[in-house]
Amino acid sequence: MRLVLTWLINAAALFAVPYLMHSVDVTSIGAALVAALVLGLVNTLIRPLLLLLTLPVTVLSLGLFIFIINGFMFWLVAQWVDGFHVDSFWAAIGGALLYSVISWALSTLLLKNADGNS
Repeated sequence: MRLVLTWLINAAALFAVPYLMHSVDVTSIGAALVAALVLGLVNTLIRPLLLLLTLPVTVLSLGLFIFIINGFMFWLVAQWVDGFHVDSFWAAIGGALLYSVISWALSTLLLKNADGNS
């Protein structure tokens, strides 16, 4: 149940990003649901490999290269999913950052009691 709730929170965060950033477009809630699912799968399967391969650059940049990797994942999913569009790679970096902040905030608000904490 928690996995489904996290997926819905991520879809809501992705659906909210175009309202704050006009270079990202999500055409429907269905597109947001599919994009959130694909983004979760890509971040689970591909991102760890990219982090490992780019470890020297990440260390030299003091971790800032992770923003580039997150933007690339966001842009990659936008290329695959119909109804989810990002104008440019730099917009993808900003969109990924905004998506992460919104998703974190919603998860903190909605999932804090799901762990049994009061």
